[in-house]
Amino acid sequence: MASVAWAVFRVLLLLPTQTWSPVGAGNPRDCDAPLASALPRSSFSSSSELSSSHGPGFSRLNRRDGAGGWTPLVSDKYQWLQIDLGERMEVTAVATQGGYGSSDWVTSYLLMFSDGGRNWKQYRREESIWGFPGNTNADSVVHYRLQPPFEARFLRFLPLAWNPRGRIGMRIEVYGCAYKSEVVYFDGQSALLYKLDKNSLKSIRDIISLKFKAMQSNGILLHREGQHGNHITLELIKGKLVFFLNSDNAKLPSTTAPVTLTLGSLLDDQHWHSVLIELLDTQVNFTVDQHTQHFQAKGESSYLDLHFEISFGGIPTPGRAREFTRKSFHGCLENLYYNGVDVIELAKKHKPQILMMELAHGLQDQNLKTSLTLCHQATQS
Repeated sequence: MASVAWAVFRVLLLLPTQTWSPVGAGNPRDCDAPLASALPRSSFSSSSELSSSHGPGFSRLNRRDGAGGWTPLVSDKYQWLQIDLGERMEVTAVATQGGYGSSDWVTSYLLMFSDGGRNWKQYRREESIWGFPGNTNADSVVHYRLQPPFEARFLRFLPLAWNPRGRIGMRIEVYGCAYKSEVVYFDGQSALLYKLDKNSLKSIRDIISLKFKAMQSNGILLHREGQHGNHITLELIKGKLVFFLNSDNAKLPSTTAPVTLTLGSLLDDQHWHSVLIELLDTQVNFTVDQHTQHFQAKGESSYLDLHFEISFGGIPTPGRAREFTRKSFHGCLENLYYNGVDVIELAKKHKPQILMMELAHGLQDQNLKTSLTLCHQATQS
């Protein structure tokens, strides 16, 4: 049995934990440390530079070395300034200046971020497609607090407009802290089964939170079944996230008309997306990337009579996967919590309530396919 468990463990790859820095300590109010000022010049890069003294390594806030900031060879909307933070960090604010003592400053810019430096995503200010407000002179500092913050290793500043009597000129700072991350990689043929404590009282309040990064547009992220065909399922379908809630309870629609909540689009973009599911007595709240749908059942209680186990990444019970469409999830789950329990941490510690399964063969002693590709490499963005 030990050899079987080890073979199965190899399929579902648990990745090393990123720990909190002392500055972060898990408290957002403490997550404001300057991240760029201590970086070496090699951590800064750009589309071009006007001269060696205008290079990206001189772009740290309040610095006067070199020519006093970054300036590209040509001032147009195709230029960018990039920072490599060295690891994935939580970013809570940014600040900009122009070139020291010059007429070179940026009046608006876009902010992009990425995990791997290849696939970029724009940070949108309150759903606005427009850029951040920049500077009105060379030396005043303009801060912008990011609501919400984001996690990334690479950031890019893309100037949109600049002083018409000068050139593009930037000095920058990024604020934040280290990001705690428990990550598990699914290869599309594996699942994680979490067995709940049967001796504990059934809760009328279930809360599931996670982040995911998908390599394919279809796949089951989580599934839990109950009596008489009851189930809840979270599935990625053509890049959209769909939450199915099916109950035989008279206070909910029958099994022929399950509750279906759909959010998001293009969620297979190989970026991280956050999910929060709250089952609160008669109310269901389904949130993806801060967009929420609500469902309110009629009656006093709509609690589903579900079994004491929940699967992530696929449906491990033979035969039942055919009830959906239904691909298993290929990608990564991060910071997976069920009612406050860190499920990935339990798996890393080999706790008995966690089973890691290869879907084609269950727990049989097979020569399972092994993926040695880390999550951030397999879904590099």
